[in-house]
Amino acid sequence: MALFAYSGFNAAGKKIAGTVEASGRRAVVQKLRSQGIYPTTVQEESAAVPAPGFSRLRLARRVPVTELAAATRQLGTLLGAGLPLDEALATIGSQLENEALARAFNGVREEVVQGESLYNALSRHPRIFPVLYVNMVQVGENSGTLDQVLQRLTDFLEGQARMRSRIRAAMAYPLLMGLIGVCVLFFLLTFVVPKVVRMLEDMGQTLPLPTLLLIRTSDFLSTWWWLLLMLVPLVILGYRWYARTEAGRLRLDRVALSMPLFGRLNLLLSTARFTRTLATLQHSGVPLLKSLEIVRNLMQNQVLQQVLDDTAVAVREGEGLAAPIRRSGVFPPMVAQMAAVGERSGELEDMLFRVADAYEHQVDLTITGMLSLLEPFMILFMGGIVGFIVLSILLPIFQASQGMG
Repeated sequence: MALFAYSGFNAAGKKIAGTVEASGRRAVVQKLRSQGIYPTTVQEESAAVPAPGFSRLRLARRVPVTELAAATRQLGTLLGAGLPLDEALATIGSQLENEALARAFNGVREEVVQGESLYNALSRHPRIFPVLYVNMVQVGENSGTLDQVLQRLTDFLEGQARMRSRIRAAMAYPLLMGLIGVCVLFFLLTFVVPKVVRMLEDMGQTLPLPTLLLIRTSDFLSTWWWLLLMLVPLVILGYRWYARTEAGRLRLDRVALSMPLFGRLNLLLSTARFTRTLATLQHSGVPLLKSLEIVRNLMQNQVLQQVLDDTAVAVREGEGLAAPIRRSGVFPPMVAQMAAVGERSGELEDMLFRVADAYEHQVDLTITGMLSLLEPFMILFMGGIVGFIVLSILLPIFQASQGMG
């Protein structure tokens, strides 16, 4: 059987699109009409895309978290209003502007109509629906609280998206300022300074040390700028190669947690993500071991992954969550303390939510504090370099004027 892409209208007159397996176009039309869908175009999947390379690349990209969260909230709202699952999926699939997400929802609907469970259908689209998403949907389906789980999942996705957006917005200004400063300095040293240097050399006097340093730097950049441009991609490729090795990745991840200023920020971000994700999964009814496995795969730092592996082994052997986290010494002490309180009181997820709120607040304060230090430091640094260039140029001129006096 072949896979066909179709577009058309449902019984309510709404536009709908998706994919379906059938032996031929006639079978596709018959199958769709039996489902109350009236197709306007039906094309075999291989022929449906005139530019396969571009389209596959575009559809393979991950869907933005904000769009997935919005679609999830709509699905939860429709299910909470009593709409059947297949109709809710069809409604969302017909309204989405993101092509990859729309095709995924339409594909999920096709499998649900054929009797597949929602979480199994979602699991066949791993680039769209992450493991956390699928597991929470599975719990919601099994417990009959799918609409409530989807709302909690939406809140979690939107919270993660807000955190990423705050970090990107906070780092945009210093990164842009640094990039502009480097470009200005490169322009001064390679184009402006050499012309001034020729004028100073024509004066025929002994040049001071700052001026000689400036001349040597300018000569080096003017002669070897192409080598520096070649070194940049080589350094990036070397870093990526080293990061792919097991020892290199572990060492780089250790450095990421221990370097000044940014190490603390990385740990705070990872802790907030760990506690909120684990709390969300626990609140939705996902077993603790399965939750730890999911959270472990979400951690991007190998040191933290090893800690969660050891924690999962300890939990499997009958220990609680707090003890192995405390022994690791990697996460802040507050995590183990609050986890111990939650385990004793039977309110582990509530304690983890409080920890996540506290560390997300600390992330905001840390970013604000770092920016308050970083911005004036960059201004002083760039001003110092420009001042050195100006001083190096003016010193010979002052010497010449005094000699003439």
